[in-house]
Order: sequence, then C-alpha cells, then structure tokens
Amino acid sequence: MDPILQSFLNGFPILLLHFSVTLAMLGIGVWIYQLITPWHEMQLIRSGNTAAAISFSGAILGLAVPLAFCMATSVGVLDIVIWGVVALIVQLTTFRLLDIFLKDLPKRIENCEMGAAILVFAVKLAVAMINAAAIAG
Repeated sequence: MDPILQSFLNGFPILLLHFSVTLAMLGIGVWIYQLITPWHEMQLIRSGNTAAAISFSGAILGLAVPLAFCMATSVGVLDIVIWGVVALIVQLTTFRLLDIFLKDLPKRIENCEMGAAILVFAVKLAVAMINAAAIAG
C-alpha cells in the first residue's frame, strides 16, 4: 500500500479522536462560562445586543485558542485533557476576575456599550494567547 495512504489511514482516526475531545472540552468551557458570568449573553444576543455578541465571541475564542495549542502539542488524549483542563481553569478564572475588576461590566454589556465589549474581547484574547504560549512551552 502507498505510504501516504497508509499514513492517512493510521492518522485519521487519531485526528478525529483528538478533535472530538478538544471540541467537547470547548463546549464544556463555554457552558461553564455561561454559568459563571453575571449576565445572560445568549438572551442579550437574541435581543440584538452587539456588545454581548462581541464579549461572548471573545470568550469562545479565548477558550478555543489555548485548547487548540493543547491539541497541537499533545502526545495523546490524556495530554489534551490534562492541559485542556488547566487552560480552561486559567481562562475561566481570568474571565471571572475581569468581571469582578470591571464592576459595572455586566450593566455596560447589557446597555450595549461597544467600548466595554471591545476591551473585554481584547483582554480575553490576550490572555488566551499568553496561556496558549505557556502551554506550548
């Protein structure tokens, strides 16, 4: 059999497993994020609140970036899970601290203040990049 085809046949199931595990962790992270935030972003988004959409997008990307690095540098599923949990804890803790530090943030997001949403988006992404680099070593 052609070595390239054999490589694909051996690697594709592993890719699907790693992708599925990482995607499941992202879903769990987003679910936990929604539980710990003091506002209901999905309800705000459904009512047309762009600031909530920006903030929530930053959270999703902020969780996905370090998880992607976990998957990219992993040696197996357990490695993805262990470092993925660490990444999620760091990100979710950072998000919660940001909510506490910017005391009026929930009200500003609910009022569709774009400046607050952009700041939150940037901080979430910045921490995600630093977290991902730390995980990648």
